[in-house]
Amino acid sequence: MAHTPAARAPGSPRRGLAAALGGWSARHRMIAIGAWLLFVVAATVLGGAVGRAGLPNYRQGAGDSARAEQILAQAHIGQPATELVLVHSTTTVTTASPVFRHAVDRALAGINGTGLARQLQNPYTSHLLSADGRDALIRFNLADGSDSRVGTVLAAVARAQAGSPGIRMTETGDASANRALNDTIGASFSRAEWTAVPLAIGILLAVFGALMAAVLPVVLALTAFIGSVGLADLLSHLVGMNDYANSVMLLMGLAVGVDYSLFYLSRERQERAAGRDRASALRVAAATSGRSVLISGLIVMTGLVGMLLSGMATFESLGLAAMVVVFVAMLGSVTVLPAVLSLLGDRVELGRIPLPGRRRRAAGAAGGPAGRGGVWDFMLRQVLARPVVFAVASAAIMLGLAAPALGMHTQTLSLGQLLPWNSAQASASRQIAAAFPGGPAPAEIVIKSRDIQAPQMRQAIASFETAARRAGALHQPVQLTVYRAANVAEINAPLPGDGSGAASVAALTTLRQRLIPQTLGRVPGTQALTDGQLAASLDYNAALRSAAIRAFAFVMAAAFVLMLVSLGSVVIAATCVLLDLLSVGAAYGVMTAVFQHGWGAALVGTHAVGAVESWIPLFLFVVLFGLSMDYHVFVVSRIREAHDRGMATTQAVSHGIRSTAGVVTSAAVIMVAVFAVFGTLSMQDFKQLGVGLAVAILLDATLIRVVLLPSAMALLGDRNWYLPRWLAWMPGVSHRSTRLSAPVGLPSPEPSQAWPTHAGARG
Repeated sequence: MAHTPAARAPGSPRRGLAAALGGWSARHRMIAIGAWLLFVVAATVLGGAVGRAGLPNYRQGAGDSARAEQILAQAHIGQPATELVLVHSTTTVTTASPVFRHAVDRALAGINGTGLARQLQNPYTSHLLSADGRDALIRFNLADGSDSRVGTVLAAVARAQAGSPGIRMTETGDASANRALNDTIGASFSRAEWTAVPLAIGILLAVFGALMAAVLPVVLALTAFIGSVGLADLLSHLVGMNDYANSVMLLMGLAVGVDYSLFYLSRERQERAAGRDRASALRVAAATSGRSVLISGLIVMTGLVGMLLSGMATFESLGLAAMVVVFVAMLGSVTVLPAVLSLLGDRVELGRIPLPGRRRRAAGAAGGPAGRGGVWDFMLRQVLARPVVFAVASAAIMLGLAAPALGMHTQTLSLGQLLPWNSAQASASRQIAAAFPGGPAPAEIVIKSRDIQAPQMRQAIASFETAARRAGALHQPVQLTVYRAANVAEINAPLPGDGSGAASVAALTTLRQRLIPQTLGRVPGTQALTDGQLAASLDYNAALRSAAIRAFAFVMAAAFVLMLVSLGSVVIAATCVLLDLLSVGAAYGVMTAVFQHGWGAALVGTHAVGAVESWIPLFLFVVLFGLSMDYHVFVVSRIREAHDRGMATTQAVSHGIRSTAGVVTSAAVIMVAVFAVFGTLSMQDFKQLGVGLAVAILLDATLIRVVLLPSAMALLGDRNWYLPRWLAWMPGVSHRSTRLSAPVGLPSPEPSQAWPTHAGARG
């Protein structure tokens, strides 16, 4: 039944966009709910019908390596899947023994018998025997389109090993590792869903004490995620989508979707508990928390724009995917959520569970008085009593956590690094790298010429191979493949060193800067570009440094401007940006310590891989700045409100932090829990992303909020509110204007003279 809108009472919030959306949805609840369900179904069906267009390899890379892959793609040259089989003696038998050789022959026969192998190399004729005489390496390519059938080859290798006592055979390569990677991603994705969802429900159950109220935010977040996946499928045909887009959308969708519903539902329940009727409570929630949700979503999306400015397709697709799910979650929270609340009424309390202290926690989560006592209240009193001591100590802790980031090494992690440390593929990759340095990650030189068969071109290729071997820049075996119809050739050979260390980098630099220009580069009309895992990683990092400068500059400038407009203070805006930098730096430092150096790696079920995945630091920076800005607007706007009502700065800080403690803690716990779930997954990049996000949000909600922010503001005193005269035209935050009447014991809802006032009105 539609509800007749009541006239706005004196002192009620003005009807902004959020209030208008919430009011319409509450009055036309069945239409709003039906429209939401139709959107989710339509997006899912249409997205599934058109499928998802991925990013071609050359668009995901950068520099010469990406251009090399583009040459092959434009020539319609399919890159064969290279497979490696390590034959290892577990006894005193060596490669010179007939027993060992017979095992190798059995493996070669089995692989060849599948009919899937191309260019099968016998290790005895291809110089693929280890120096210690205990290992041989069989190398071959899979026939085009046979990646899905690599299991046939794996089974053949397993049969060969079964007939060779004392010999261990392990296979890895493009196809087998990709198969393991896809299986692991699928298992990780499923585990994240089945772990994060019940965890979020459990936390919300503790906050609200009612099953219906706990389930509702999670259902809304999941439907927002499902609809966003369909939209991403459609958008992928315009921009292409990275393989990790779904994971990013699940991560962001659950985190912000549940939080936004939490803010809205908390305020509605607070107003209902204070005696307001259902319609009035929804109007207040829409005008305050609804507006906060809109601003929060805009803040997070503004931060994500930094990824779109990177100029790199991977970040553009991930940034767009994250923006889509944040926008959909935000839209759902201010439309379908008030409609559902209007429909449920008091039934939102169904499944009540009598939990100890639930009323006090619920009031705090709703933005009511946090109450006296407790750890946070005790800490806040100590901080405000000794702001200098706590400011210095907490800053020292944050800088100490950030210190390892000074030595952060980023690279595109290999499949052996991405996969679980104890998996067969990762283990085989490490063993091959140790026995045959550079073998698993060779250099690939792609040559495009006007006539690849011309005598001059043939001579240049021969000269290059000779010069590269003499300089020690390439090792045997050197494999040349010529594609006559496309006038393209490809030289494939192991680099010296381990394929990623200083020796390999030096060799690659020699190839690029000296040997290729002096040989292949002298043939007119010829392009000779170096590709391969190391080349791609170096090129990507070089491009990333340039992209990061643009993205970082934009995000920090946007954060400063948004805080300035929201809170009307240059000092507070600068303080919040500095605090955000501290939390991001601490997250970087923890990631470097755990994943690069292995300090405490066992706590998250991993080992040191020597590097941080290249794309994660920039993604982390952009996302965290958006989320942190959101928290700062929420907390500091309450502090500003109290100060404008006449409180001294220290009193205002105490009041603002206490009045927001419940909702900030609840929201942070949910975000940390969701991010931490990703930190427990088996994929290395998921672990790094989850741990980095969880650490930063945890520090934001504890050390930053309870110690650094209040101590800094207490020390700055009235200087917190400084705004230059030439910025006096900006809409300030004034809390002396008309306000909603509030129940005794609860803070008055924020006025609505300007949207910045409501940025922190989640309570």
